[in-house]
Amino acid sequence: MLDYIVSQTEKYLLSMPKDDRKSFGQFFTSKTTAQFMAGMFNIPKEKQISVLDPGAGSGILSAAIVEEINKRGQNIEEIHLTCYENCDDIIPLLSENLDYLSKTSRIKLISKLITDDYLLSQSEDFCHKFTSSGENIKYNMVIGNPPYYKIGKSSKEAKSMPEVCYGAPNIYFLFASMSLFNLSDGGELVYIIPRSWTSGAYFSRFRNYFLTHGKLKNVHIFTSRKDLFDSDSVLQETIIIRVRKTEQTPESIIITSSTDSKDFSNVTEVRVPYKTVVSGKERYVYLVTNQDDVKVLQQVNKFDKPMPQIGLKMKTGLTVDFRNRELLRNNNEENTVPLFYSQHLQDGRVIFPIGKENEYIVDELPGMIQHNRNYLFVKRFTSKEERRRLQSAVYIARNYPEYSMISTQNKINFIDTVDDSEMSEELVCGLYAVLNSTLYDKYYRILNGSTQVNATEMNAIPFPARNELENMGYPLISTGDFSTGHCDRVLSEVLYA
Repeated sequence: MLDYIVSQTEKYLLSMPKDDRKSFGQFFTSKTTAQFMAGMFNIPKEKQISVLDPGAGSGILSAAIVEEINKRGQNIEEIHLTCYENCDDIIPLLSENLDYLSKTSRIKLISKLITDDYLLSQSEDFCHKFTSSGENIKYNMVIGNPPYYKIGKSSKEAKSMPEVCYGAPNIYFLFASMSLFNLSDGGELVYIIPRSWTSGAYFSRFRNYFLTHGKLKNVHIFTSRKDLFDSDSVLQETIIIRVRKTEQTPESIIITSSTDSKDFSNVTEVRVPYKTVVSGKERYVYLVTNQDDVKVLQQVNKFDKPMPQIGLKMKTGLTVDFRNRELLRNNNEENTVPLFYSQHLQDGRVIFPIGKENEYIVDELPGMIQHNRNYLFVKRFTSKEERRRLQSAVYIARNYPEYSMISTQNKINFIDTVDDSEMSEELVCGLYAVLNSTLYDKYYRILNGSTQVNATEMNAIPFPARNELENMGYPLISTGDFSTGHCDRVLSEVLYA
């Protein structure tokens, strides 16, 4: 069944320009990925089971799950399959494919194609879920590869699901929320989605809803981003999740990983305590791939307070330079202050000036200048190829005594005190020792799969106590050794004291 649906889909792909499909987030699941997803389900032991495929596309995932139920569902007499799809171009193909599945399935298959908007047609039920009469249909299984694109915070979709939206959302997590809502109690959802929802402020409401009413059972991580979606160049970090609709927290989660989505022949597996993976009031999801990753999380979690609780906070640089070109200067002139960029962060120290363009800015806008005091600067962006994700540098104010104020470009973050008091040089160097350590770099990579260092996430990570940070700064200052190896040794003394 699946081979036929895939072949029909390939014909469609040849007829439809890729840019047209990308404009509404349409990416088709490969055959092997669809089979892997279908195989993750626990098949209900009932005579009749109901399956939902939201955003069904050509029906590849529907074919995969029907084929899997035919193989494993020995006592099942009927499959009720519901597919949502409102793309006019592909609805005729999906309809033909569903007819084919009904004719070839060993188990009686009753399929239904709904061409309404999956989200908007159910949003009223979703918003009133706690007072609903319960008449809306619930499903035993939901399998999905949702569309992926950003929508405005004032869009119809975002406004229809305010409980899970914050800022400018992405359509994929609205689909995931609705799919969880569509599940019956104890039902399971298997989705292939970007990993971006696992951390960050924009997804906090979604995580709160999704991980309150559902619990992760399995996560599959692709260590390579290639070949997930046949014939499409998709570089988004992507994961597969299996979620059970329940409010009871399981003891553990199974996390698998593979480098190849063609045959999933090299899958590795680790079982991790649930509270290690889903952690903190923000419900960040830490995607570990082996026991070494688990150990990293356990070591960092020995510290119990994030930076704001010890009087420190990471902030994003104040100046968006390209929006304020009229204020930028190449040379130090009257009423200008230094503007620090990521290029000024070199080998753990801030080097200024370096002769680049626009190193100074006129100090006429208060929102873009800050007091010249000690900071730890941290690059916001690194490339995938770079060895370290966390790259920081110590900024010491006394090295620039001619300035009372400075500015920071918004492609760097900086750590400051919550009460705007001065940080000691020892404290700044202690912060550097933590962020330049191998342990914290690994920790952040587990938390965040992107190349951006997010201030909100950093402010939620456990840190040593303030006096411990100051004590860690002394050996860096006394020796002048700012290497990662020295930082690792200094941090280990605090970890194992």
